[in-house]
Amino acid sequence: MAMLRILFCVLCLFSSVLTSDYDLYTYNDLENEIQPVQEESAPMSECQDHTSWDKLFIMLENSQMKQNIMLQAIDEILKVELQSLRTEMLQFVASFAGTCASAMERATSQIMLQMDRTLTSNTSQIQCPEAAQPPRQANVLKEILLLSHNISRRLSRLENTGERVTEAAAQETALYPEDKPASIIPGSLLSSLLLELQQTRSELQISQSKAAQRSLPAGCETALLFPMRSPRIYASVHPAAGISLRSFTACAWVKVTEALEKTIVLSYGTKKNPYEIQLYLSQQNVVLMVGASENKLAAENMIFPEQWTLLCSTWSSEDGTASIWINGELRATSTEMAKDHIIPNTGILLVGQEKNGCCVGGGFNESLAFSGKVTGFNIWDKVLTEEEITQTGGSDSCNIRGNIVGWGITEMQPHGGAVYIY
Repeated sequence: MAMLRILFCVLCLFSSVLTSDYDLYTYNDLENEIQPVQEESAPMSECQDHTSWDKLFIMLENSQMKQNIMLQAIDEILKVELQSLRTEMLQFVASFAGTCASAMERATSQIMLQMDRTLTSNTSQIQCPEAAQPPRQANVLKEILLLSHNISRRLSRLENTGERVTEAAAQETALYPEDKPASIIPGSLLSSLLLELQQTRSELQISQSKAAQRSLPAGCETALLFPMRSPRIYASVHPAAGISLRSFTACAWVKVTEALEKTIVLSYGTKKNPYEIQLYLSQQNVVLMVGASENKLAAENMIFPEQWTLLCSTWSSEDGTASIWINGELRATSTEMAKDHIIPNTGILLVGQEKNGCCVGGGFNESLAFSGKVTGFNIWDKVLTEEEITQTGGSDSCNIRGNIVGWGITEMQPHGGAVYIY
């Protein structure tokens, strides 16, 4: 027992010596070097309860304990906040997914409806195999096939995106079955799906716009284009035989850009009388004039810009009966109009202008000029029956030709900027 006490005192003495040697030096902050310190004059005590090393270790242990307590508290706070935030985000995405799904369903239905209408309207113009079709119908068929291919490709992408959405939703549900609805669509896939829908709709609108710009009435392959209103833009018509008429029927498909107070569709006049025959537009009205400016017949509110309209007008000298037909339907009629008048054969027949001697440079007036498209222009030297007029607006309208002026047979020479389009 005495030996143990002696050994314990030796160890304490050795520890005190080490502590004394360590305390001989201290760090000087100003000179950045170790300075010796004077030894204390107090005599070394015997074994102490806590040495400097013990105090140091105790401080380190306390500091570590406090740090662990603080980290644990922060971790608990973060877990609670993140769980709350996650719950709110899941609720927001769930509600947003439902709204977005219904919007996408409506957009897709609208796109498919527009596509069906476009395909139906274009398919109705195709009556026989491509090899037997005229060039324009073959082009229409190619455009339809190209549109169908593009739409199929877009729909395939949408289907693939939908499969990825379903798989991602299933994975999320498996990971978080307690609070992850299966209907939630991840943000990246949702954006991809919306982008595909927008691109598909844009493609469809472009295709419809091009088809509307290039389309002609059924059975018509060409048209006269009057790109703007100008006194130098018109078309002159040169029948093989002279025009000497006691009755007539004049028909033409018209698509006007804008109709002013008087916009000429066709005119026939002589030097003596520039108003032998005139068919013109007045705002939304169609007006037929025969023999003189006071002999007029009008069909009101029949014309709308950028729409194809079939205009037919008839007149008979025998009883002065005149009529105006719009798209195969009788819209205006009159009697005693220019009765017993004879239209001479010394005049000039024009499309899109009138030659009346009013102006310098040929008698053409810019305010009377036509802008738009004209096709299927025909003149007969008789009054057609109701059935015959109806046929002129049928699927073979441009292949029915007048015996005085026949579309595609009689020479029609464009002037200025007027051109034929196909």
